[in-house]
Amino acid sequence: MSRGHWWSLGAFGVLVAVTWWEPLWPGEQALHTSLTVVALVALVWVQRRWPLPLGSWLLVLLFLSLHTIAARWLYSNVPYDQWTDAVFGFRVSDVFSWRRNHFDRLVHFCYGVCLAGVVVRRLGWLRTLEVVVSTSAVYELFEWGIAMVLAPDLAEAYNGQQGDMWDAHKDMALALTGAVVTLGVVAVQALRRGRPTPTG
Repeated sequence: MSRGHWWSLGAFGVLVAVTWWEPLWPGEQALHTSLTVVALVALVWVQRRWPLPLGSWLLVLLFLSLHTIAARWLYSNVPYDQWTDAVFGFRVSDVFSWRRNHFDRLVHFCYGVCLAGVVVRRLGWLRTLEVVVSTSAVYELFEWGIAMVLAPDLAEAYNGQQGDMWDAHKDMALALTGAVVTLGVVAVQALRRGRPTPTG
């Protein structure tokens, strides 16, 4: 791996450590973080077999960073309104008249953006969309399993549905939308360079 790979991985490690400083909900955060550990193991395995360029590596770490930030506040409580108010002087929820915390929506959208950006050159457009949709569905089934096993309050804290019965459907739709956005960007770049688009 290049220095860029190692430096970005080190920066991600620092982020993880910071999010564990005086954790608010350590048990639930640990449950979310366990998925990050699995993803990192998979990333190392993939990197050994099919080395990722730095751009793809950074996309993976970007998504994991968003997930790590969300894990500290269990998605539903990420204080982005306080952040935007402190930096820009307004609350995002007030601007868009939101009644729920939408950080989980952002993470699912970015999942589609980042995963599509990593695999489209190898798999082509159609298979990229299939991978994004299928893996999103598997994760939602995993969340359903969590809801069946854990106590109701713990399941709600983990899943972050916030009372939305269509939460899983919206999450998958946002991941698909993110993938479509990435494919659109790839297509525009290919046209500008006069190269064929990865339509396989």
